[in-house]
Amino acid sequence: MNRLHKAGLCAALLASTALPLHAETVPPPNSEPESDSDWNLTLRRPVATYSIVARDPDTGQMGVAVQSHWFSVGPIVPWAEAGVGAVATQSFVDPGYGPLGLELMRGGRSAPDALRALITTDENQNVRQVAMVDAEGEVATHTGDQCIFAAGHQSGQQYSVQANLMEKDSVWPAMAKAYESSTGDLAERMLAAMEAAEREGGDIRGRQSAAILIVAPESTGRPWVDRLFDLRVEDHPDPIGELRRLVTLQRAYAKMNEGDEHVTAGDIEQALEAYQKATELVPDQATNGEAAFWVGVSLADNGRVEDALPYLRRAFAQDPNWAELIGRLPASGLLPKDKDLIERLTSGMRP
Repeated sequence: MNRLHKAGLCAALLASTALPLHAETVPPPNSEPESDSDWNLTLRRPVATYSIVARDPDTGQMGVAVQSHWFSVGPIVPWAEAGVGAVATQSFVDPGYGPLGLELMRGGRSAPDALRALITTDENQNVRQVAMVDAEGEVATHTGDQCIFAAGHQSGQQYSVQANLMEKDSVWPAMAKAYESSTGDLAERMLAAMEAAEREGGDIRGRQSAAILIVAPESTGRPWVDRLFDLRVEDHPDPIGELRRLVTLQRAYAKMNEGDEHVTAGDIEQALEAYQKATELVPDQATNGEAAFWVGVSLADNGRVEDALPYLRRAFAQDPNWAELIGRLPASGLLPKDKDLIERLTSGMRP
């Protein structure tokens, strides 16, 4: 494990262990807020609006998707861990529900048991909205009776949709209907639910940020591998539309990675098929030539120069500096140290 990965794991452990339940909203026992204005300010800011937690019964993938009229909702509402479960914590949000809910489920509690344990110890449960799903597909949801109207939730087979501060109380039923009637993988179905919420009117305040977090059904011990989608739109006039664009882009890069794995295994035909699917998912402009360039480099490095040239030309058309970069790759071992090859790959294309 390299130093970067070690640092990331240490940061994640510190974040999960140092955050007590209700740290954002409830003062320590027997303590008083410094002033009434400080306490009221903390309690009266609803951070999130509508979300979905779900487990795909076919693949076992679990995740959360959320949209809010609040800046950078991604670090606060969605929590998920491969092989454990997923949590959405919102309304007058307490982020502690996320790591502690996962900790309880990791220890063997079901989603209903975990949520019950946290709710019953929360003196502000009447303003919370929380949903959980565990690795067995059990679901639990809580909407406090003081969440801002329109607020509510609806649960179905291995999923729950929940919302507060909605324009009208038909938003979460529309999300449930869209999720149940849509096809595709978990990310696609969750996006369909989010888009249905917007069509129904969504947040009465408007829109600002969105996020999607989906994890694998089982843990590999490598969280960066287990997170299949971990995308955030911090501030955008159409956060759900932008989130869909990012999901599509990630699908393309996943296909590129699949192609690279086939190249490593020596299966060039399978690699070409994966690379072709990657470039079909998004136009070259979407990656600024990145996808096409590295596909071409991988092929050229494996002696498939004629196959590489069309990809490289597509990248060069986006930015001629890609051709300049070709000449720098042999020194890093990413292309053979062959001047004739480099000239063939870049002829007439350098800036």
